[in-house]
Amino acid sequence: MSNAVFVPPVPINEPIKSYAPGTPERAALQAEYDRRLKTKIDAPMWIGGKAITTTNVRKMSPPHKHAHNLGNSHHGDAKSVKSAIDAALKAKRAWETMPYEDRAAIFLRAADLLAGPYRAQINAATMLAQGKNAYQAEIDAACELIDFLRFNVSYAHEIYQNQPISSHGVWNRLEYRALEGFVFALSPFNFTAIAGNLPSSCALMGNTVVWKCADTQCYSAQVLMEVFMAAGLPDGVINLIHVSGPVAGDVIFKHKDFAGIHFTGSTDVFRDIWKTIGNNLPLYRSYPRVVGETGGKDFVVAHSSADPKVVATALTRGAFEYQGQKCSAASRAYIPDTIWTQVKKELLADLAEMKMGDPRDFKNFTGAVIDEKSFDKIAGYIDALKKDKKNIQIIAGGKYDKSKGYFIEPTVAVSKDPKSVTMCEEIFGPVLTIHVYSADRWMDTLKLVDSTGEYALTGSVISNDRSAVLQAVDILRHAAGNFYINDKPTGAVVGQQPFGGARGSGTNDKAGSYLNLIRWVSPRTIKETFVPATEHGYPFLG
Repeated sequence: MSNAVFVPPVPINEPIKSYAPGTPERAALQAEYDRRLKTKIDAPMWIGGKAITTTNVRKMSPPHKHAHNLGNSHHGDAKSVKSAIDAALKAKRAWETMPYEDRAAIFLRAADLLAGPYRAQINAATMLAQGKNAYQAEIDAACELIDFLRFNVSYAHEIYQNQPISSHGVWNRLEYRALEGFVFALSPFNFTAIAGNLPSSCALMGNTVVWKCADTQCYSAQVLMEVFMAAGLPDGVINLIHVSGPVAGDVIFKHKDFAGIHFTGSTDVFRDIWKTIGNNLPLYRSYPRVVGETGGKDFVVAHSSADPKVVATALTRGAFEYQGQKCSAASRAYIPDTIWTQVKKELLADLAEMKMGDPRDFKNFTGAVIDEKSFDKIAGYIDALKKDKKNIQIIAGGKYDKSKGYFIEPTVAVSKDPKSVTMCEEIFGPVLTIHVYSADRWMDTLKLVDSTGEYALTGSVISNDRSAVLQAVDILRHAAGNFYINDKPTGAVVGQQPFGGARGSGTNDKAGSYLNLIRWVSPRTIKETFVPATEHGYPFLG
């Protein structure tokens, strides 16, 4: 044990590379993309540091070119889940007792590996398997994950330094123990950074993890495991499994050593998980930690004082970056009638310039949605919009085609009914519904925004009137966990805008802050008395 108090490097946000024509990062990324496109890989499970292959293999394909085969992912069963739990429990003692600075060093090294030799690899994998363009991949798979790894180390250091006061003759201490048991990390397809952060944040605090990624994220998850192992992560600390959700849940949520779940995904799935955990409470050693970031129906509300171009840009970027496949994506908007004509003009002009296609072509702003299931769901919403001619007018997009890739045009609908289906339900695709309101009903509109739907993840107000901004901040106090003023409701940066929402959007444990990390420890108070009492009596007895 080192006889020193270590201070980790001060984190700074990873600079975002531009990938402009002629830049070295553009050339490197295109070369890696092409190499991977031509190379088939196996994506095994990783249990106890070993690659586990099975006969149950599934083709991995780019969503923009679904006939192409990138390789096969290997899927397991209940035995695989049990093996992963056993591996996590086996590794737990050595990992949780490892000095914090050594655990931290592993993840700091992983960050530098991602910033350097693995940058093109993780970005190309995310472009190919998840359909992100180069810039969206850069800010997600590289920069955000690097930031998570570096800032989490700093936040953990802050937590460990938070100690109680001591009186004369007594030394009081707080020990931040890892949870008793293993943690289950369940990650979505849309952010490689989330897939990396959900297991690693728990592991940093001394926990061992069973990690199930989305089936459509198996390809880039392999790169993440390569990075963790290259950084020196011990065997069994993070165990990656490819199994169905019900199979994983049936084993994990009945295990006595289940200590918590770190989840990002749908609201309905999370509610079912919470219900199952609640029903199984007598089985567990401790009350499990339940941390989840779920759905969103995120809003942009504009005031009559807003600049129409600012509003249009917030809508274009907020709704259609990464095909709207962000839980923070702008999906509903409220525009006053006094500026609507100009907002519409600017919005349609932006959309006319927006190109869609293969992310290999850096001129493309949007690409394909993730898979056929998602395509069919979104297409169903668009078909419903087309049928409701009484209340709905589609002013842009509305077309879709899955013959070669799962392509859906950025679609904008105007709804007379502020409580129509697409104003309320999460779509998770490139569909924006706008309600045009009377400018003299500003306060009523804010109340409408607050009362529409079950979610409270992100939202923004756009206004040049400070009084209107203050009114929005007040009335929409509980409508969004991440609230933006004169900006789009997406793009939270680690260390700057801790991310998470409440209501139907999750537990609001704020990824990218100490608030999330504190959930993965169980503090123990230690009181040491230097000269203990030797008589039972007190002075008042005399």
